[in-house]
Amino acid sequence: MADQQKPTGPEKIPTRVFSAPSDVSAAVAAEIAELIREKAQRGEMCVLGLATGATPVGVYDELVRMHRQDGLSFANVITFNLDEYYPMCPQALQSYRLFMSEYLFDHIDIDPDNVHIPDGTLEEDAVHAYCLGYEEAISNAGGIDLQLLGIGRTGHIGFNEPGSSRDSITRLIALDYLTRLDASSDFFGLENVPIRAITMGVGTALGARRVIMMAFGENKAPIIARAVEGPITEAVAASFLQEHSDSTVMLDEAAAADLTRFKCPWVLGPVKWDDHLVRKAVTWLAQEVDKPVLKLTDEDYNENHLQELLASKGSAYKTSLEVFRTLQHTITGWPGGKPAEERLPGDIERSRDDVFPKRIVVFSPHPDDDVISMGGTLLRLVDQGHDVHVVYQTSGAIAVFDHDAIRYAELVTDVNCEFKIDPDDTARLEEKIGSFLRNKQPGQVDSPEVLALKTAIRCSEARAAGRYCGLPADNMHFLNMPFYETGRVRKSDLGDEDIDLVANLLKEVKPHQIYAAGDLSDPHGTHRMCLTALKRAMSEQLAGEAWFAACEIWLYRGAWQEWPLAEIEMAVPLSPGELARKRNAIFKHESQKDRALFPGRDQREFWQRAQGRNRTLANRYDKLGLAEYEAMEAFVSMDMESNQ
Repeated sequence: MADQQKPTGPEKIPTRVFSAPSDVSAAVAAEIAELIREKAQRGEMCVLGLATGATPVGVYDELVRMHRQDGLSFANVITFNLDEYYPMCPQALQSYRLFMSEYLFDHIDIDPDNVHIPDGTLEEDAVHAYCLGYEEAISNAGGIDLQLLGIGRTGHIGFNEPGSSRDSITRLIALDYLTRLDASSDFFGLENVPIRAITMGVGTALGARRVIMMAFGENKAPIIARAVEGPITEAVAASFLQEHSDSTVMLDEAAAADLTRFKCPWVLGPVKWDDHLVRKAVTWLAQEVDKPVLKLTDEDYNENHLQELLASKGSAYKTSLEVFRTLQHTITGWPGGKPAEERLPGDIERSRDDVFPKRIVVFSPHPDDDVISMGGTLLRLVDQGHDVHVVYQTSGAIAVFDHDAIRYAELVTDVNCEFKIDPDDTARLEEKIGSFLRNKQPGQVDSPEVLALKTAIRCSEARAAGRYCGLPADNMHFLNMPFYETGRVRKSDLGDEDIDLVANLLKEVKPHQIYAAGDLSDPHGTHRMCLTALKRAMSEQLAGEAWFAACEIWLYRGAWQEWPLAEIEMAVPLSPGELARKRNAIFKHESQKDRALFPGRDQREFWQRAQGRNRTLANRYDKLGLAEYEAMEAFVSMDMESNQ
């Protein structure tokens, strides 16, 4: 359900917020379909401005479904895409023309002559005239009826980088470093990303009669807040939507998190206070005034829009004390429960203390997410005697550098020679792997043999990390879920086999606790898809299982972002020694160390990100007036009905 459609408080663009990305995609697709049908009934062409990237994929999937199942025809549709890299071959994996064909155009009845995508193959001296022709084609079509937009980390729409003017038109543009960095994973390295692109201008996109901008994930929250609530500025091209007469921003809850009505709704007026909102307000206030929770005064509450809360509770100290105790109760050194013989006077008895030791399943989307995201907690669970299983959901094969694969192939060749293994086997290895890799072009999909080698590399590293953490070999499970095994950054849709693999593993282990990745900022959506597979396995195959009814499910976040303080339900403290052990476990993933192939937006190594995030969280707890620890890992319980 949409949360709100009209601007609220400081929001300067109508903004609708939905519980999940799929709900956003369905709503956008429904509006596009309605427009197409209305135009068709009037005998008119419908002109759509389309975007690429991960964000609109769900919209295109839904439009394809409507075409196949509901009879939605695109015979009266003309499309103009926002942009294309320059130079770019149409058949290249990173080509937006190929993207649009794969996700939309090859599956609908649109006239190919009505499809317009900037041409990345032009000679440079022909680009300017081509761009003017693109503008003329839009004008000749009657202008764009509905323009679909995403938003980049710099606030760009299309490839309109910071500094793009409000009246800019289709042109060749130099790409910002951050934009190229964000695209580097698609090109298997920053050095392979084009430095230029052809893009519609801000003025061209905003010339559409209707504009919809979409965004998903907590990593988009800061720039969405700037675009929707901040000043209009060339530094954030998306902020120009504030001047459009019919624009709407459509978000999932994670992308909306920094909007005032979600971050601190009490500043907008009266709210309905519940325990969660009180906790959110008090932790927000403590950070705003830079005080421990128990040092907050009546004046602090009154001067920061919390007069109503203070009046309902009676005093600052009473309110703060309630929240302080709640925060205190989130901290536990026994994430799997504490046996009776270990309990001390005054210990809080928790529901998870009932069964000890427990069978525990830790889902790791990639082969290193377990130790990066919750390595300290994993070590605790093993050390405390639980039967811990780690389930590696995907192979992570595409994240192995080619030079590492060559090194391992050479090692196998040397071993074969040393032990006098059949020389024909060695020759075949060189032919199928070594020769392929040495002649591989940037972005070329790996051969099945190379993917198998890279899978073996990630698997061996995961086993090494698991052994270091004390996991028995039989407790490390490699699902290699099929949706991931495309050899490309873009993945397939989840299929029944993916869901069955997850469900069957859980039926076999029958865990008392499950840990899974709950972060949505993973650049390629693998974490999101792995969590969706887990949810579907639970709802479709496990709901009637007796053991599942009593199972606890905890979500962690990884290298990308931490849970907000007010959301955390379990915080596991780590000593300096435990943090060092976690770091050593991460080091076992040698192919991802020093320089990962898909580092995302943070250029630090994964161990540095994890260590920094864990120490920062401990510092935030300390500043609230709680116990001081070296580091902490945080978890929230999973709500099957929501996006988390």
